[in-house]
Amino acid sequence: MNIDEVIFIDNLPSLDLHGFDRDTARVAINDFINDNKKMGNSLVVIIHGIGSGIIKQTTNQTLTRNKNVITFKSHYFNRGCTIAQINIK
Repeated sequence: MNIDEVIFIDNLPSLDLHGFDRDTARVAINDFINDNKKMGNSLVVIIHGIGSGIIKQTTNQTLTRNKNVITFKSHYFNRGCTIAQINIK
């Protein structure tokens, strides 16, 4: 499945970052991506919330720097979620 074909995210593995600070969120995101790569999950959801945007910015920076992430984007219907596509090869 391609990241542009995702409508329903309830069945995708998700990481909820509510209550995390920047550094903890960065570590959690990288661990989550690595774990899902090992499990063969090509699409994951990261829930960062809307708030002041600090955790969303950290999420975007972390996903950009992670070599296992092919692409990512905000969910169509929920700005507080980001969908990431992982290279599972």
